[in-house]
Amino acid sequence: MNEQTMRLNRERRFLVLLGVICLALIGGALYMQIVLGEAPCPLCILQRYALLLIAVFAFIGAAMPGRRSLTVFEGLVVLSAIGGMAAAGNHVYILANPAVSCGIDTLQPIVDGLPLASILPLVFQVDGFCSTPYPPVMGLSLAQWALLAFTLTAVLVPLGIYRNRRQA
Repeated sequence: MNEQTMRLNRERRFLVLLGVICLALIGGALYMQIVLGEAPCPLCILQRYALLLIAVFAFIGAAMPGRRSLTVFEGLVVLSAIGGMAAAGNHVYILANPAVSCGIDTLQPIVDGLPLASILPLVFQVDGFCSTPYPPVMGLSLAQWALLAFTLTAVLVPLGIYRNRRQA
């Protein structure tokens, strides 16, 4: 096995790990929703979509045979992470400014109208308000944790590509 193949395999393993982490985060959100009774708001659901897209693109990218196709899916992972950053950043802003609303009347029909909301309503249907403060986890709100996760994804994926391709 040559060195370039080893580097691409490292990227693939990273993408698989990233996909598993994203699915685990969705699982954690479902646990908080079902067991702890924390209702998801429109921005929470949009963050779930972003996590799902990251996972799907990461898994597909990990299965790609060539460097170019792998890079395309890594780019889609980064774009999904940027979309997640936008939703999570807006959610953090709303939690910091409780007088601001996420516009449940405006966003709810749009988010509930997305295809997965009718297929998996438990996972992708809006049921709460963005301004609802839930107990923090290790000092940060769930929206802050999500923003951190999306930011790390948007930074680490291109950094890994650069590191692996620069050495080639």
